[in-house]
Amino acid sequence: MLIKEYRVVNNCTSDEYQVAQLYAVAEASKAETGGGEGVEVIKNEQYEDEKGKGQYTYKIYHLSSKVPSVIRVLAPSGALELYEEAWNAYPHCKTVLTNGYMKENFKLITESMHVDNSRGEIENALNIPPDLLEKRQTILVDVANDPIESKYYNEKEDPKLVHSEKTGRGPLEKNWIQTAEPVMTCYKLVTVEFKWFGLQSKIEASIHNVMQTLFTRFHRQLFCWTDRWYGMTMNDIRSYEDKTKHELDETRARLPPVENDPSSKNCD
Repeated sequence: MLIKEYRVVNNCTSDEYQVAQLYAVAEASKAETGGGEGVEVIKNEQYEDEKGKGQYTYKIYHLSSKVPSVIRVLAPSGALELYEEAWNAYPHCKTVLTNGYMKENFKLITESMHVDNSRGEIENALNIPPDLLEKRQTILVDVANDPIESKYYNEKEDPKLVHSEKTGRGPLEKNWIQTAEPVMTCYKLVTVEFKWFGLQSKIEASIHNVMQTLFTRFHRQLFCWTDRWYGMTMNDIRSYEDKTKHELDETRARLPPVENDPSSKNCD
């Protein structure tokens, strides 16, 4: 088991982030879907339990071509679907990712707390018990200045270049974390457990590398899309999610053209 806490600072308020995050998740899902793969939303509904109420989602990720090659080689065909359950009781959220083939041998848990007027300085925002605190590593994510692979770089998604016309925010400068207003932090505790003899440490470290890249890219986009989500209400977001679900189902059903199939080519 490998535990890391990612502290992602954002140039927005916590209320704004609630809308922005849901908008960016919908957009990211559309970008990852097509050709028989992608995100399938099974449930998106309100829930209430003894701890309170929130929004529950259940998704299946059909992403076999995107998992690490070592897993594709070891796992049987059709066993590479990931199942995600999420309980969003904002500002606290919990997501659990599992796999039907590995069952109890694989689990990726992300527990998040979103805190206004924070610049990543709170030492235990999630009230982690002492035994886990000893194992936890902390990483401050700077969406403007942390390195990003060239294959993921896009000038339109670079916080150092983007200015929001609606809010006047940005571009984000080198010391923006210390000076930005408004500001909030997402504290994300990620626990990875991958029980596979001889591969556990390697895969758990690899998954954390993927998660850090994911958090960095996602929040770069979230900032750069400010003028797209700013002003939306939660009702607007729920309507947008419903529309996105239908689009995902249609897009995922479209299979890629068969190579060397004359029917897949345009006629002159």
